[in-house]
Amino acid sequence: MTNMPPYPAAPSPFPTAPPPALAGHPYHRLDRATGHHRWWRPLVGTVLMSFAYVVLLLVMLAVTYGLGTALGAPELPDGGVDLGPLGNTAMDLVSLATALPLVLLATLWPARRAAGTVTSVTGRLRIGWLGWCLLAALPPLVLLTVTAFFLPGDSGGSDTWVGWSPFLTALAVLAVLVPLQAAAEEYVFRGWLTQAVGAFVRSPWFAVLPQAVLFAAAHGWGTRWGFLGLLVNGLVAGLLTIRTGGLEAAIALHVLNNLLAFGASAAVVDGLASDETAADAPWPLALAAVVTDLLYAALVLWLARRHKPQRLSSTSPAPQPTPVPQPTPYPAIPGYSAVPGYSPPPDHPAAYGHSAIPGHPAIPGHPAPPDHPGPARTA
Repeated sequence: MTNMPPYPAAPSPFPTAPPPALAGHPYHRLDRATGHHRWWRPLVGTVLMSFAYVVLLLVMLAVTYGLGTALGAPELPDGGVDLGPLGNTAMDLVSLATALPLVLLATLWPARRAAGTVTSVTGRLRIGWLGWCLLAALPPLVLLTVTAFFLPGDSGGSDTWVGWSPFLTALAVLAVLVPLQAAAEEYVFRGWLTQAVGAFVRSPWFAVLPQAVLFAAAHGWGTRWGFLGLLVNGLVAGLLTIRTGGLEAAIALHVLNNLLAFGASAAVVDGLASDETAADAPWPLALAAVVTDLLYAALVLWLARRHKPQRLSSTSPAPQPTPVPQPTPYPAIPGYSAVPGYSPPPDHPAAYGHSAIPGHPAIPGHPAPPDHPGPARTA
């Protein structure tokens, strides 16, 4: 049998490199990540959420009024019932916390995306990163709380110690309600509103500015310094949210700040009865709060460089390459193994279905080349 040269290796029918994966989205652009974005969805969601919040507030006021009247509580000048400093504070915190489930529902519809996307780019609350942010917030906020006692102010409150029993009771109530209240505000302003604006703009600054203004205005108009302090707080929290890919940094700052502020008020007689907010802060306290926010931002950014929290949403999977149809294998020559998917060159005898090996018949159904002497015959 005549030896024939080996066939060359068949070329791969698949591309050597797959197409690159699609880029992830930053936090404020997550409304664009699902493919369900329409220009009206953020607007309709904001309107529905605001309307539902007003309805819930009216229901809560009616229930509170009925409960207070049944208990014989005195009426307040605004027509409500007086449940005492701790009771009134608890009702205020609960009324703000009701916004949290409304944000999650608005994210499901009309936004039509997973509720977790308003929490972070990973779709969940990153507990480990939240813990690091709480540690970063503790030193500057404790320093601010201590400094506030030595700054000039006209709060008009008492400096008399309230006693251990009322203080511990107040701390227990505050420890449950303050995190819900603070988180609800972050989900509304740094979460929903930031992503609603971010659906239309790419710049992080344009995305965080409207929510910061609304956040400061929602606390009421007290002093211009208090308003500026809240504005800076909203900007810092918003930029940290985008920079770290989630609400954990903003929630940690807000929760710890409110816990220390309410806790300090609960320590003195009638401290919780005060209706002052951060908007009423004098310029020394507002300036100290701004320095605290900037120091906290520096610590969080330093931690972010070390722990590298995910900043972008998970990249979309790369499209799989389309297989290239393989050519029909040619018939094997007796005594030789065919290479799958490889066609012989035109001048090869097997391309015409004839064997050049004496003693082997031609393959039926294949024409011979013009210069072929004819079917091979047995010697």
